[in-house]
Amino acid sequence: MARIYPFRALRYNPSRVRIEDVVTQPYDKISPSMQQAYYQRSPYNLVRIILGLPELFDQPLAIDSRAAADVYSRSARDFAEWRAQGILYREKDPCIFAYSQRFAVASALTPDSRDAILERRGFIALGELSDYREGIVFRHEQTLAKPISDRLSLLRATRAHFGQIFMLYSDPAQTVDRLLFGNDAEASADLEVVDEFGVLHRISRISDPATINLLSAAMEDKKLIIADGHHRYETALEYSRERVPEPPSSTERNSHAMPQPPYPEAAVMMTFINIDSPGLVILPTHRVVFGLKDFSTVRFLERAETFFDIESLTATDPEGLLARLAPARASRTAFIVATAEGRYLFTLKTDAAVDALKSIPDRQRQLDIVRLHTLVLEKLLGITPEAIREQRNVHYHREPAEALEEIATGQADLAFLVNPVTLDQLREVAFAGDVMPQKSTDFYPKLLSGLAIYALD
Repeated sequence: MARIYPFRALRYNPSRVRIEDVVTQPYDKISPSMQQAYYQRSPYNLVRIILGLPELFDQPLAIDSRAAADVYSRSARDFAEWRAQGILYREKDPCIFAYSQRFAVASALTPDSRDAILERRGFIALGELSDYREGIVFRHEQTLAKPISDRLSLLRATRAHFGQIFMLYSDPAQTVDRLLFGNDAEASADLEVVDEFGVLHRISRISDPATINLLSAAMEDKKLIIADGHHRYETALEYSRERVPEPPSSTERNSHAMPQPPYPEAAVMMTFINIDSPGLVILPTHRVVFGLKDFSTVRFLERAETFFDIESLTATDPEGLLARLAPARASRTAFIVATAEGRYLFTLKTDAAVDALKSIPDRQRQLDIVRLHTLVLEKLLGITPEAIREQRNVHYHREPAEALEEIATGQADLAFLVNPVTLDQLREVAFAGDVMPQKSTDFYPKLLSGLAIYALD
């Protein structure tokens, strides 16, 4: 069963800072240029804690080390100072937050959509951590080694969660949304901010115990799928295992009028979104391959003909390439391959790939992104799953133009422009206990970091 809890959130003090100057995108979506811009906006911008800039005499942090390097020490120092100075204040009562996001989706971002204004609704609360084997929380993609090490070091240093795990649950009757928003999502909003992508974020504080208990009861039978935040979830789970206390006495266990996690580290801040509601958009995450020894486009194309029909394309701009990709998706696996020598549309020869894919579970065998990883990255290019996990040869872009730019500047050997995974595919894979490759999905828009903070102390 999914257990949720209200909490006394830390929040930015609007009398001391402008909210739009201090909140950020999630840490893994902050580019170097965004990081610099956040630094310039405010000395209290959250980026200084969640993704601080390194300094000259910082100590390197080994992946298996438990000692915080200087960058994490500075995060802990700044966090403590901001609390002491009143930049951050703690809510008087435990609460949850209704959270809505209003945004535009351009058809250029996701070829299956038209330009539209959408709204996504959910709520922020604590969610109890559980091992995947318990069948309450389900993942849908693999994780990378470095982000988990980094986030664990930050969590150990600051003892706080600054962003929310994005969780999906199923509620076709919209029971939770009606409980939170009624007929008007705007009536009681106490904070709103527009981010750099033009997304309007609005949250409303809910502290009424009766409402919170109704919400907790409505969520008890739900299974949860991690939409975004696999690395942070696994980080929080690891940290909770490090901090398991002695069992509380029965008196302590029943001393709270409001539901509480068994100990602070047993829960993490989450935003819960109904998978059956409108407003869920998944964008593709494009792949860039670099550092291949003696890579040759001609040899690669010759080998790829074993599994794919290959068409050389005249289009070179992202919009033109994606326009060729979307129709090809209807009948067969397809993706765009870009190298320094040209642009190519790859479409799968289904029969030729049967033997190469036979070890893959059937649900995943049908996914474009799995076929790309298995047939191209592993079999044709020889990149191991370990190398992918450690990001030795592959990294990722939301924007196709950024992927193509790496080819144009000689920073990469190949770029792969892909179609997005669908919600139905995600749900089927997750509930089957399978996992897709890393960065298979990109939910848009992202949840802002800094709207609420869960401090463990």
